[in-house]
Amino acid sequence: MSKSPKVTSCAVTILIINILQHCSNIQTVEFSYLTVSASLSLFGTATAKISAVPRRNVLSTMLSTSTILLLGPRQITLAETSGGAFREYIDIFDGYTFLYPKSWIQVRGAGADIFFRDPFVLDENMSVEISSPSSSKYMSVEDLGPPEKAAEKVLKQYLTEFMSTRLGVRRESNVLSAVSKVADDGKLYYEVEVNIKSYASNNELAVMPQDRVQSLEWDRRYLSVLGVENKRLYELRLQTPEQVFMQEEEDIRRVMDSFRVIKTA
Repeated sequence: MSKSPKVTSCAVTILIINILQHCSNIQTVEFSYLTVSASLSLFGTATAKISAVPRRNVLSTMLSTSTILLLGPRQITLAETSGGAFREYIDIFDGYTFLYPKSWIQVRGAGADIFFRDPFVLDENMSVEISSPSSSKYMSVEDLGPPEKAAEKVLKQYLTEFMSTRLGVRRESNVLSAVSKVADDGKLYYEVEVNIKSYASNNELAVMPQDRVQSLEWDRRYLSVLGVENKRLYELRLQTPEQVFMQEEEDIRRVMDSFRVIKTA
């Protein structure tokens, strides 16, 4: 077996640059903490030995831990691995951060500032909505009124979004909880939970009422975390079927608890 070659810090740097150049056509580039640590140690020792490994394994190691999302010259969004089943998403331009399930995927063009979805349960997703900077003058989440008042606004907004032109559709909704909390960043947040059920008829054009029987088509839990910073209102929204919520409540609440708004430059 041949000896492992000695690689200088300059060579490692060139390797990283080359990988970046080859990945310039994608938006997500990930670096391994192990690779970064090796690069830093090389600057102190001038040389290091790197074992020969298959090219695919090298790329797999390089693309494993933290993520840099390049979204144009005005915004850089960072997402770093938080360990376990979650990753941390940080938007330093718009000013917010949260944890999201590592298995979820980002969906482009969903209309929200950011949108993630469970690839296996399509009705389970999360997003962040931010009020317009030109029309926002929020100083505190208390500008919405008490939590109960904010919950009514949240529910009304959801019902407006789910309005249907189909005949025979009926929605039932209610606020499950509305609370305020002071997080570890010292800021006040509102947490709102609502349930919405949708009923529809399989024979909506039937003449006789008895032939237009409505049945449950979906039953979902909607959870929102509201916060204010930079004179803007931020809302983290989570949607999940009620039966899934019962199984994943601990993870969903961890996502809610992780949401923070941060001051932008």
